[in-house]
Amino acid sequence: MRWDPERYLTYADHRGRPFLELLARVLPLPDVAPPATVVDLGCGPGNVTRLLAERWPGADVHGVDSSAEMIERARAEVPGIAFEVGDLRAWTPDAPVDLLVSNATFQWVPGHLDLLPHLLDRVAPGGTLAFSVPGNFDEPSHTLRAELAAEAPYADHVRDIADPSSHDPATYLDVLTRAGAVVDAWETTYLHVLTGEDPVFTWVSGTGARPTLQALPDDLRDDFVAAFKARLRTAYPTRLGPDGPFVVLPFRRVFVVAEKR
Repeated sequence: MRWDPERYLTYADHRGRPFLELLARVLPLPDVAPPATVVDLGCGPGNVTRLLAERWPGADVHGVDSSAEMIERARAEVPGIAFEVGDLRAWTPDAPVDLLVSNATFQWVPGHLDLLPHLLDRVAPGGTLAFSVPGNFDEPSHTLRAELAAEAPYADHVRDIADPSSHDPATYLDVLTRAGAVVDAWETTYLHVLTGEDPVFTWVSGTGARPTLQALPDDLRDDFVAAFKARLRTAYPTRLGPDGPFVVLPFRRVFVVAEKR
């Protein structure tokens, strides 16, 4: 799948808020120094990786992402941080890291529950694995896309696309507790207030709907987009506020902070 950093960053402020709230819960253990090494797995265009360097200016901060397009953007926009193209499933640091962070990435990794204990192994004793994933895959923003994609003439083109998924906080807590961590897991549902033309489509076309849109041939994509937008407008009606029209996108997020003891 090819990512478009510009489209992804359209709602960068909304996408970045969960990351800030995740970091607010990442606190060093008593008598433990701030992290010296910090790695952002699935760093995307580096806009939130920058926040890691700002919070821990003395740390060696590193970003890893499987998208060459995202890494190219990160290197251009966020100097002073090392970024590399890599598969987080195979990623291994030279030495255990103090803080391993991932924001809205694991949902793209099939079977990522099995990966989490291995990632915890790459964290130094007293360090932290912290991540967030979307938990909104039952919302119309996803179900409408799946229903439309299952119809003719689209179905034959999208059978093998990437299908993101995640788990409840309790499931992540159980897995990482058994792996030897003290876990804080929770969820939050944001009400993102979006403006612009077809804002929910703009949001999902930068993330969850992207594999579907890329899999469709050019002669079908425009019709799919038009039908998808129409269904989204019905599911997410336009409201009128003091600053003009807007749409509310409810978005459930799941958060996990696992301290390795």
